[in-house]
Amino acid sequence: MEKLYRKLVNYLYVMPAVIWLILLLAAPLGVIIYYSFLTPDLVTGGVINEFTFDNYEATLARGMYGLIFLKTLGLATATTVICLLLGYPLAYWIVKYAGRWKTLTVFMVITPSFTTYLIRLYAIRTIFQSQGIINSVLLNLGLISSPLQILYTPGAVMAGLVYSWMPLMILPLYAALDGLDPSVLEAAEDLGASGLQKLRTVILPLIKGGIVAGIIFTFVPSLGAWLVPLMLGGAKVMMAGNLVQLHFLAAGNIPMGSAVAVVLTAMIVLILYIAIKLGGKEALERIA
Repeated sequence: MEKLYRKLVNYLYVMPAVIWLILLLAAPLGVIIYYSFLTPDLVTGGVINEFTFDNYEATLARGMYGLIFLKTLGLATATTVICLLLGYPLAYWIVKYAGRWKTLTVFMVITPSFTTYLIRLYAIRTIFQSQGIINSVLLNLGLISSPLQILYTPGAVMAGLVYSWMPLMILPLYAALDGLDPSVLEAAEDLGASGLQKLRTVILPLIKGGIVAGIIFTFVPSLGAWLVPLMLGGAKVMMAGNLVQLHFLAAGNIPMGSAVAVVLTAMIVLILYIAIKLGGKEALERIA
């Protein structure tokens, strides 16, 4: 009887979270999956209640869509690698050298996130314009004779993605590095390990969970981004998220947009599964 009571109490504890997930995750996803199998009415922009696989065949068979998905994977991967290469040294410096300013430094890292996402993208767009700060400085220094085309390029999109998601890489790395036992590092030094050996054989294995968590936090939103390429890439740089936005809002083809969204979601779920498998329980704990 006591065991049954404890199980009931445990179920009651998790029930609000389960209801929350069903209402805000499972139910909307179910609606998107349902619409992805319907037939679009291209005349009225509505939906015909006829079951079909044509939307998925078009999504997976069109070469242009495949190229966009590959470009999305490439940009998301490059963004994640850059965030990791820049985020690790910064997180390490905060842990080792920030001292009593550690909390303030971490606060400064996450402060840009308090500003509206759209405003931050408008600021980056202004900086990258032909009359922006970068071109103005280069022109004044005489390094260029005419403004560079920075905006509406893959580089501008990648810079926007890195700027947007860098804090999500730094925070789990900082948490993992801050939890390291200093005596372990001292022991490695006493045994004659060089800086590179200490990094490769001691630090990286111990913070693997933080690295995987940072990769997930950075890669997943980069993969589904649509506002960054829309504002910084224009019509020249399109990612998978823009396909969803294009079909839903511009073309009025809800079933096709739903099919693209389901394929993109499946990619994200697969990547999450692989990353969590690589990171193990530690990554799950840090994500939670």
